[in-house]
Amino acid sequence: MTDITRTAMQVDPALVRQLAELLDDTRLTEIEVQDGDRRIRVVRNVAVPAPAAPNLAQAAPAASAAAAPAPVAAAAVAPAENPGTVRSPMVGTCYMAASPEAKNFIAVGQQVAAGDTLLIVEAMKVMNPIVAPKAGTVTAILIDNGQPVEYDQPLVVVE
Repeated sequence: MTDITRTAMQVDPALVRQLAELLDDTRLTEIEVQDGDRRIRVVRNVAVPAPAAPNLAQAAPAASAAAAPAPVAAAAVAPAENPGTVRSPMVGTCYMAASPEAKNFIAVGQQVAAGDTLLIVEAMKVMNPIVAPKAGTVTAILIDNGQPVEYDQPLVVVE
């Protein structure tokens, strides 16, 4: 047996498949697991989401009959480029309320003060409140409750 054969890592295709399915289920872009010296990293190409934000803003006027898209259409600038956009400071899962039974922290059209909690991002079992950087009106909520989010992803627009 050569040295290369003895040191080659044995990859479990079923584990890689499970990790890839987990990426699809959670909409995350990458996942890495480590077990001793064995480390497996699965990354999904995310070239599609970048143009999705402008398309969402353009699609909103066409769907003006729906209640949710209307606030996004009211924004003069695409949400990702709006100076009032609050972005995720971390990778995690967004929650709109403190618990499943609780009322959401915010709603479109609601007035907020600087420091008011807008939502929570859970990362590694730690609940991180995301607060309003300034006083204003919530003009758009760009995520759904329980949605996985990436670092720097637009979450809410406060104008």
